[in-house]
Amino acid sequence: MNKSTKILLVEDDNKLRDTIVDYLQMNNFLVTACPNGSSALNHFESTPVFDIVLLDGMLPDIDGFDILRKIRQVSDVPVIILSARESERDQLNGFHLGADNYITKPFLLSVLKEHINALLYRTNQSDENKIYFSAGVLKLNTVERKVYLDDILINTTPREYDLLLFFMKNERIVLSRNTILDSVWGYNYVGDLRTVDTIIKQLRKKLGKYSSYIVSVYGIGYKFEVQHEE
Repeated sequence: MNKSTKILLVEDDNKLRDTIVDYLQMNNFLVTACPNGSSALNHFESTPVFDIVLLDGMLPDIDGFDILRKIRQVSDVPVIILSARESERDQLNGFHLGADNYITKPFLLSVLKEHINALLYRTNQSDENKIYFSAGVLKLNTVERKVYLDDILINTTPREYDLLLFFMKNERIVLSRNTILDSVWGYNYVGDLRTVDTIIKQLRKKLGKYSSYIVSVYGIGYKFEVQHEE
């Protein structure tokens, strides 16, 4: 894994949280650490493009399972539950709510890292092997890098295509301009944030009456959301 791999860690035990952060950072992960559920949800809403979430099942303010439920309402990001709850009922509940893995405490940090790597590998393989991404009347063919609107091919530039694919992979998630630049243009890009606005303006024009799929979020950026009533 490399520095582009972003992890959201939610753990209320200060010592354990610091230990996990130090270990993961030593192994070249980018880690955002939260001590409770409220701060985790705030981070997830403001910077939602995490590659994986490590979620404590027992938090002081909001139950970990409730956090998982809220995450699953807007995202399919991989989630690993880290919990002292060992019962079969709790583990099954975690999986039913959408957890991808469930690790009981205590655990070895090296084992946690292998779980993370395995889950990220499966997720990346799934996306890499996926040929079509669809949302509403919009379909992307990732092999041919073509975009179809109502089954009609529309011409897009390489950057427009990359941005649209990124939006569709993160449907209903609010994305800041910085997040979009880092993810689509790359971390080494040096340019104005208004570049994002320019490309989105071009995309909206090409989407025509479906331009509302790209929603402006005041003071933050954009989100991609299919209007089901259309």
